[in-house]
Amino acid sequence: MNSADLQPARIPGYDGGPLTYQAGFLDEPLFWLGHLHSCIQSEDAEELLFGADYDAANDFQQRLWARTEWPAFTVPLAADHRLHVVYRTVTDDTGTDYLLHHPDWDQAELLARDDGHFMGPGLSWPELVAAGDNMLPGGSTTDPHSRLLLLLPAFGDDAVSDDAVGRLAGALQARTSVEDPEALASALLEDQGAPGPARWTTAGHGFSVNDGEYSFRNPTNLFALSAGRLARVATALTP
Repeated sequence: MNSADLQPARIPGYDGGPLTYQAGFLDEPLFWLGHLHSCIQSEDAEELLFGADYDAANDFQQRLWARTEWPAFTVPLAADHRLHVVYRTVTDDTGTDYLLHHPDWDQAELLARDDGHFMGPGLSWPELVAAGDNMLPGGSTTDPHSRLLLLLPAFGDDAVSDDAVGRLAGALQARTSVEDPEALASALLEDQGAPGPARWTTAGHGFSVNDGEYSFRNPTNLFALSAGRLARVATALTP
């Protein structure tokens, strides 16, 4: 049985669906072009991403968003936490939701929304890499490259590590057919999607928060998660 068949039929506290776990999409290079599109903010970066595949990628995305069921993916974390990535295929309200859940929680925590009203970032660079590299079974894939790219649109961090370009370029080389993975990786890390980079700190809180204007993990935002929920999210994502 495929690991995707073992995923839950619903995510507590998250309405919509039906969810259908689509691990096979992660082996399709055209899927990644559409998935990463929101991460770029310039024409040059768009050319690096799509190259000659723009029409084919657009056709793939149109068919994906026309599905009745909601394609979903799961990345396991330590202590039975799960990161869920859900494609919300609702007419006039399409988007991708990034959620964190644990079996003991009554509902999942929404970390980021990738749509026309982007909310985020929800992940720092160390949290993103840790989730990508943990090799824990039970999700849509154990491949670190697929996991990194899958979670990338929820990321925003103004202090990425020195090896970030190489790490992201390696994932692009492995999972896509882009001609210049290193140049694209540099562009993705510079643009960082709609909200741009955020500054992450722990001082005064004891757990990781950011200063993103549209982030649920910025305690100064009126829509931010409560202090207790911010703490449990940060604990679950701690590298």
